Amino acid sequence: MTEKKKLLGEERREKLLALLKESDSPLTGTQLAAMANVSRQVIVGDMTLLKAKNEPIVATSQGYLYLHSPGSSIRYEKTVACFHSPERAEEELLLLVDLGVTVKDVKIEHPVYGDLTASIMVSNRKEVRQFFEKIRKTNASFLSELTDGIHLHTLQASSKAVLEEAEKALKKAGFLINE
Repeated sequence: MTEKKKLLGEERREKLLALLKESDSPLTGTQLAAMANVSRQVIVGDMTLLKAKNEPIVATSQGYLYLHSPGSSIRYEKTVACFHSPERAEEELLLLVDLGVTVKDVKIEHPVYGDLTASIMVSNRKEVRQFFEKIRKTNASFLSELTDGIHLHTLQASSKAVLEEAEKALKKAGFLINE
């Protein structure tokens, strides 16, 4: 039986970057660690170093994702201001992904720390379900709980019309903060 070669330093980071660029879905730290024959903690350090080199890598609830250049597939973005209780968070995300929208992140304005942003990157019901399973499993709180339910989302879609439809649906469901 041959022992799997442990990738070292820069060679490992180049391999990780290639794996992320080739993948059309997020890769977990555990998956990347197994591929590189190192610990998950080494992967966390590698991701930090790659981000410091301005590689467009985000850590999502599903794993690490390489953000390809905007020209690779035209996407439109819009930021919306929302308000709801934690009990309605899943309903909000499902409403959006069912319309073909990707919810990139959640942002709040904290009185002490200022702007806080967390990557969500959910595009379909399966990813929403995985996100909420992780929330329940870890007993994590929502960022919006720090601001009594007020938060922003960056939404992505294939057209402006889809974003407009999503905004109307959020308003109808009572999620959108009135201007």
